[in-house]
Amino acid sequence: MCAKQLLNGKGFKTMQTANEFMAQAARETKLSDFGDDSFKEGLEILLGALESEAALNRAGEGIFEQRILGALKNRLHVEDWYRRHPEIDSEIIVAPLIGISLPRTGSTALSFLLAQDPNARSLRSYESAQPCPPPAMVTGPDPRIQHLNNDETRPKGAKRHVPSAATGPAECQELMALDFKSQLFLAFAQIPTYAQWLLTADLTTTYAYERRVLKLLQWRSPTSPWRLKAPTHLLYLDHLDKVFPDARFVMTHRDPTDVLLSVIYLFDDYTSKLSDHADPHYTAELNINMWKIGIERAMAFRANGNEHRFFDIDFTAMQQQPIAEVTALYQWLDCPVSHEFETGMQNWWQHNAANRERNPKPDPSHYQFDADQVRPLFAEYIQKTQQWLSQ
Repeated sequence: MCAKQLLNGKGFKTMQTANEFMAQAARETKLSDFGDDSFKEGLEILLGALESEAALNRAGEGIFEQRILGALKNRLHVEDWYRRHPEIDSEIIVAPLIGISLPRTGSTALSFLLAQDPNARSLRSYESAQPCPPPAMVTGPDPRIQHLNNDETRPKGAKRHVPSAATGPAECQELMALDFKSQLFLAFAQIPTYAQWLLTADLTTTYAYERRVLKLLQWRSPTSPWRLKAPTHLLYLDHLDKVFPDARFVMTHRDPTDVLLSVIYLFDDYTSKLSDHADPHYTAELNINMWKIGIERAMAFRANGNEHRFFDIDFTAMQQQPIAEVTALYQWLDCPVSHEFETGMQNWWQHNAANRERNPKPDPSHYQFDADQVRPLFAEYIQKTQQWLSQ
């Protein structure tokens, strides 16, 4: 669907320019160094799409203003810490384990299980939202945790869709947003110009800045292997590999036709709260195309001499025996599963099962979603999945 069809003539005309946002962030933080200017291209394309395509309502305008300003302020604080402590750059991020699965395949539950390992390190939600000050420099209760619990940058009334906690693991989306190349923005607004640009963008600078923030978070703390994740990584493995060449990957698998409708509903749940003119058919087309390309790129990356870097988990097996699947993953990593780790996983799994929010079953016709037309798009991936899981 073209932008003009999506818009119906209702754009976001009150958005500031990139320079105005940067000036406001500088005033509010009393800082001026944003670091490398690679973020400017994405910021300008995002702002242009928000103005001409998004049809945001007042809630949407407020959330995007907070998110854009927040990302710029976070960059200023990150660069200020590096200015005052240049030794941070000497930190080394060694062999992170990165989840790159499609959404709705059990990858979030897996990330919470991995977060129970006392000898590993996850990107915690409150750090992702506000990386500074680095955790080693905080004494007593961290006010960012309560701040995130009162988060006003989520659409009001939107469901959580997946397990979440301020101190629990987060996807890399917020850190990627610091370079303004993040799928996070696509989940909050219908901005086809930005979406198309993001599919072809080079995210090497995005991952380089993520590594810069991870170094800051790791600084003066015990060095532990990182556990990271984001479905978006499927699209950019060649770029990610340039920055994290020793990364290893875990991939949970489920028939895409069984998950895409749920992903489409998640996007629609957010965008419909932030625009009075959201188009559910556009949301469906966006996700089908995006994840098809992501799967194709991931298969190509694996086939290009990288199969040995992947560990595969079947969704059904993960649901039936989660501890056994994580134990097998750790055997592959050549890492022990301690008693504390295993107990933590069991406790989290039981708690999540007892408190999990039921996900509604979306109506396919609302999104013009035809499973019989979608399934052939992922036929090669389904075949490869069977091969990977049988090895």
